Amino acid sequence: MILAYKFRLYPSLAQRKALDQMLRDFCKLYNAGLEQRIAAFRMRGISLSYKAQASELKTVRAAGEGLERWSFTAEQQVLRRIDKTFKAFFARIRRGETPGFPRFRARARYHAAEFRVGDGLTLRKNDRIANRIANRLGIVGVPGDIKVKWHRKLSGEAKSAILTRQNDKWFVVFHIEVAEAERLDGETAGIDLGLSSLVALSTGETIERPNWTRRAAKGLRKRQRALARCKHGSRRRVKARARLAAYSAKIARKRADTLHKLSANLTARFAGIGIEDLNVKGLARGMLAKDVNDAAWAQLASMLDYKAARAGGTIVKVDPRGTSQTCPDCGTIKPKTLAERRHRCECGCDLDRDVAAAMVVHFRAFGLRPGHGRQNSSRRVAA
Repeated sequence: MILAYKFRLYPSLAQRKALDQMLRDFCKLYNAGLEQRIAAFRMRGISLSYKAQASELKTVRAAGEGLERWSFTAEQQVLRRIDKTFKAFFARIRRGETPGFPRFRARARYHAAEFRVGDGLTLRKNDRIANRIANRLGIVGVPGDIKVKWHRKLSGEAKSAILTRQNDKWFVVFHIEVAEAERLDGETAGIDLGLSSLVALSTGETIERPNWTRRAAKGLRKRQRALARCKHGSRRRVKARARLAAYSAKIARKRADTLHKLSANLTARFAGIGIEDLNVKGLARGMLAKDVNDAAWAQLASMLDYKAARAGGTIVKVDPRGTSQTCPDCGTIKPKTLAERRHRCECGCDLDRDVAAAMVVHFRAFGLRPGHGRQNSSRRVAA
């Protein structure tokens, strides 16, 4: 299992200029590599591979285009990115999807560079700060060492890293491979992902959806209108766009913080969690697209997946069809409209609609069927 650790960088003015220039040069290399592939196919019918382009990289660096001052392996990663883009393009064609041909990248939208730790990007130790060791980053071509805010320890040795610029702030993301924990026995639960409640548990708990987008709607409108009033190409427009991007990033951080806390709590409490295998992309194309995107079900499912693996838990995805229409007590189908928020069955079962669906998810995930009853179902499954 590969985990990502993200840390904030605090480069000096000279280091910022060098990092910006590095991304500009990498963007030029990306566009040149893409143009070479297109020209080779149009003129000679040849599909260039990564190996063919990488073999010419030393010659390109020696041509004096400014690439020679940056890491050679980081520039190889730029060519690998082109190769991945074309492979994804042809994979979409084979699946019958709308392909979307690879496009040239604008400098203003090229924000990341990949490195191998120890080759192009190195962790350096500096003991000049209050006689304690403080790690800093060294990047080939960037003067001095870059200050890093180490807010947590790395759980292993980093092999690769991504340097990224987000809203004029710099970050580094380390990729570390860790072993999954041994599977533990314990209490299990099912959760139902919803819009009125973010999640409902088979234990009867419900967690309200914070409605991040609705809360931020006024601030978003204000900044979007300010951007629309600005003249294209003006400096005021650049500043207005930066304010809008910073505000949107703040909303995303709040959403991620809530989902991290929720997923950590669930994986700490339960050794097994049943979850619906929803087609989020399909749901996001419907009339509730705004609410579905705001709920971030896919993001929550991803967090549950890796946190459960680290804690020794299990995530079981089940077919979501009919979970809200099935009685958790007797198993009969009880059709309901979206407006009906209570599940009432002739067998006497009277529950919150989302809780009833979570119990059905629990039964499907861990081998029980409706009709076994809902009393202490978690303990029976764990035993």
